[in-house]
Order: sequence, then structure tokens, then C-alpha cells
Amino acid sequence: QVQLVESGGALVQPGESLRLSCGASEFIYYMGWYRQAPGKQRDLVATITPGGITNYGDSMKGRFTISRDTAANTVYLQMNSLKPEDTAIYYCSADPFDGSVHYWGQGTQVTVSS
Repeated sequence: QVQLVESGGALVQPGESLRLSCGASEFIYYMGWYRQAPGKQRDLVATITPGGITNYGDSMKGRFTISRDTAANTVYLQMNSLKPEDTAIYYCSADPFDGSVHYWGQGTQVTVSS
């Protein structure tokens, strides 16, 4: 059982930046981020492989950048020019290479408001 622990969520003003971090208890191939706004489905933000191959959800690329420290089993999400519509719970996710199981973190709240 892989444990995922997120940090970095906060209340920020529109236009500000924020970086989320997620540490895994052991190596796992795919790591990434999803987000879920109130009353909406959970959407893909981005995933990344150990080699740095990234996959972004629709409309996520540009202001959001995913990165990874594979040696530290940690994935990051840099979010710039934040907008109120980015307000959501951001969940760290992880999958082994064969996709046989999916792990979730507990989520971290990001609120963008003036």
C-alpha cells in the first residue's frame, strides 16, 4: 500500500502562485495530480513518469507545471496566475506501471479568492 501525503494548499489571491508537493512512501511509476471543485467531477491536472514524460488535462497546460524528484518519491505542481476557478481540492495520485491499482492522497485545499 503506497501512502501519499500532499502539502502546500492555501488561500491565495487571484494572480498569485502556489506550489503543491506530494511525497510517496515508496517508488511508484506514475505520479500526478487531479482536482475536484465543489459539485464537480474529479479532473486530471497532470501526470508524470520517472523519465519526465508529462500528460496534462484539457486546459491545464500553460499555467500549471508538474515536476518530479524521483529519488525522493516526490511530485510537485507549480501553479501560476491562479484564478478563482482553480479553487478545488487537489489530490495526489499514483499508479504502478501496469495500472493495476490506483492510489489517492487525502487532498489539499486550494482556494483562490480576493
